[in-house]
Amino acid sequence: MSYISVNDLKTQYKTQTGIVHAVDGVSFFLEKGESIGIAGESACGKSTLGLSLMRALQGGIVVSGDILLDGKSIIKMSESEFTKNYRWKEISMVFQGAMNSLDPVFTVEHQFHEILKQHNYTGDFDKRIAEIITSVGLNNSVLKKFPHELSGGMKQRIVIAMALLLNPKFVIADEPTTALDVLVQAQVISLLKKLKKEGLSIMLITHDLAIISEIAEKIGVMYGGKMIEFGSSSEIYKDPKHPYTQGLLQSIPSLKENKKPQYIRGNPPTLLNPPQGCRFYDRCPHAMEKCKKDPPKIKTDSGYVQCWLYE
Repeated sequence: MSYISVNDLKTQYKTQTGIVHAVDGVSFFLEKGESIGIAGESACGKSTLGLSLMRALQGGIVVSGDILLDGKSIIKMSESEFTKNYRWKEISMVFQGAMNSLDPVFTVEHQFHEILKQHNYTGDFDKRIAEIITSVGLNNSVLKKFPHELSGGMKQRIVIAMALLLNPKFVIADEPTTALDVLVQAQVISLLKKLKKEGLSIMLITHDLAIISEIAEKIGVMYGGKMIEFGSSSEIYKDPKHPYTQGLLQSIPSLKENKKPQYIRGNPPTLLNPPQGCRFYDRCPHAMEKCKKDPPKIKTDSGYVQCWLYE
């Protein structure tokens, strides 16, 4: 049995203009110690997928499907059971935008204490906080500071430390390098690689496939609310099946090959009223008439691809 198994998950938001099909039939699995990168354009459902796993949706609801963590459904269990036994203890999240995750009127130390208190931690608060701060490469002096006194890289490391405070086995990192300069991005990626070597499983949500290559054994490519390709990193990088995945990889500049990056023409579909059939149909260079019908899920060596080309 897989450590994490997401089965045909559908998450929706009700808005004044209609229902947003943010995550529409997503499936994937991970074994213990494995990490996954979730890639795709903005508004394709990546963050909603992460929030669904954390049961932290604001205004959204999981309408069908299931999420199994170590064989137990975290969708079917009560909120109190999930909070007591799983949230922040088994599964935690580094939310997008570090500054928005920190309270500007309290010191970093106070916010660490609040997390431990809320989750009924029974150990020595100060000792645990000192350990976790050191593990992310920061000095204890940051604990007495307010968020506005810290650099972007420091704040991002503190948010990561908060996610690790109660020793979870699985951490969701939502765009952890967004809005950081290249040097700090490299430091954050290096930190995530270090944590992974220590046994942590990571779900890295990003639009940058190059970053995923450094961390994850598996990749899920999302488009229009669906996971259109899933498999091992080696298979997807060497032999991408879906035309959208191929387009994403062709958009990455290469230092080895003397060719210009390509871009994908057109715009992604609206998730308010998604089109029937393959959602990449209007932008696909291989589009056929039957692509107007829902594509089949074709098994690959390490996962699957949803595309009529491989029927």
